[in-house]
Amino acid sequence: MASRSNPVPSPAPQQRLKRHVGVIGLLFTAVGSIIGSGWLFGALNAAEQAGPASILSWLIGGIMILFIGLAYAELGTMFPVSGGVVRFPHFAFGSFASYTTGWITWLAAASTAPIEVEAALQYGSNYVPWLQVLKDGVPVLTTPGYFVAAGMMFLFSLVNVIGIRWFARLNNALVWWKLAIICVVVGAFLLTDFKAAHFHTAAAGGFMPFGWHGVFSSIATAGIIFSYLGFRQGVELAGETDNPSRNVPIAILGSIGLCAVIYIGLQIAFIGALPTSALANGWAHIGTTFSGGISDKALAFGPLATLATTMGLTWLALLLYIDAFVSPADTGLIYTTVTARLSYAMGRNGNAPASLAKVNRHGVPWVSVILSFVVGLVFFLPFPGWQKLVGFVTSATVLSFGSGPLVLIALRKELPGQSRPFRLPGALIISYLAFLSSNLIVYWSGWETEWKLSLAVVLGLIVLFVHESLYGKRTPSLEFRAGFWVIPWLGGLALISWLGAYPGPAQHAGNLGWLGMDTAIPVIAVFSALVMWLAYVFRLPAERIKQHLAETWSETDSDGLAEA
Repeated sequence: MASRSNPVPSPAPQQRLKRHVGVIGLLFTAVGSIIGSGWLFGALNAAEQAGPASILSWLIGGIMILFIGLAYAELGTMFPVSGGVVRFPHFAFGSFASYTTGWITWLAAASTAPIEVEAALQYGSNYVPWLQVLKDGVPVLTTPGYFVAAGMMFLFSLVNVIGIRWFARLNNALVWWKLAIICVVVGAFLLTDFKAAHFHTAAAGGFMPFGWHGVFSSIATAGIIFSYLGFRQGVELAGETDNPSRNVPIAILGSIGLCAVIYIGLQIAFIGALPTSALANGWAHIGTTFSGGISDKALAFGPLATLATTMGLTWLALLLYIDAFVSPADTGLIYTTVTARLSYAMGRNGNAPASLAKVNRHGVPWVSVILSFVVGLVFFLPFPGWQKLVGFVTSATVLSFGSGPLVLIALRKELPGQSRPFRLPGALIISYLAFLSSNLIVYWSGWETEWKLSLAVVLGLIVLFVHESLYGKRTPSLEFRAGFWVIPWLGGLALISWLGAYPGPAQHAGNLGWLGMDTAIPVIAVFSALVMWLAYVFRLPAERIKQHLAETWSETDSDGLAEA
């Protein structure tokens, strides 16, 4: 495609967002996004895949996400723009890199709100049985359940169209509720019937019954990383907070640290509270043995509530069924907001229709909100329950985060004098560890997930080609030379996954299994360093980066500062 040098026009006043989110509002948006459906299902899934060592899975996963979060803390305070995960690559590497990572990010975010709705309805099916049914052991929406799900998506969209100020106020109240409930659950499980022997029972395989393979696999596929991904809201809404240099690092690092402690505590409490009979067939089968006479349907639709019932804590089970609606619904509301900001950002970058960047008088990108609603309805149709989409969303989101550390290193070189309200110490090392963490998580998701993600990337490139063919004269230059490293990065990850041993021989999905535990991590470590070097070498020059930045500012108003 021919290179074009025409800059994207500066935003018109109607494109401006509102800075209505304060420090508590931004922190609670991240915490509220983290504490969604993941905690309702993650403890059981992680225990089945890793046994008591699932505690290590939550800890390692939290550290890996923290590395990624640290890179975005510097970027988010340097450039407090909405949809930052999409727009940062545009600054350093141009339109091709930002479009490719943005497409992956948008797909992951657009499918997350439907996942959270399905999680809420999955628990709700215990007392409203016509919402979902079991097909081959997997909960799926009924026709009436689909319309209920569509109604929830519509409600999320309506709240977003009204404005970010009202969203933040509503979310603050919901997050207090969510924090209280999860702490009550941890305390009740610890104090009612805690069995320390479960952490080293030899008959069930000891502390690490599935070795490090189980620990790493559960990080990516049990809902652990999925549960942490909400930290991104501190980045995505940076353009709508009143004091980004203070609020963004607090939101990112505070949400990860606080929720890591909560999740590790929940995992410990869950393992200790299991009835001894649950381990009769080993950790991999606790989901089918701890129900204590309760139907498999109840177990599939609400593991924590089922455990509370078997312990005689009916009051806690009731609270869990209530919260199982509130927590995912709140996170779904948040991701509806974020999805709209991502498509807004792609519209601002110029590699998606400009109408996506239109905002209403409340400062809301209303066209993007409508798009996220429609796409959410589509996601309800072909996919089954919560568990089947978590691996894809995790891999896609983490993959999109991988570009952030590369942007950070490029901008350290090209814009050394740029104001950095939060300057990351040891930026080169932490950026490498963040990039490596992203690649490892994608690899641990397994080939069964990776091939689907690769197919989605190819579909995105086709969409880009069509968009360029139709609107090429009105879009910015792709700057392919600066962003070509995306192709060997994504292609190389797919190849390594195909050669690797995840998800494992018991779940053979077409991969070859040639790379074992002792070879895969070193291979990915070298591969990550090579891609990082390519991105660093072929980054855009400082002058071109400054042109991109000049296209970005003036997108927010200063009126109506944070009341949230």
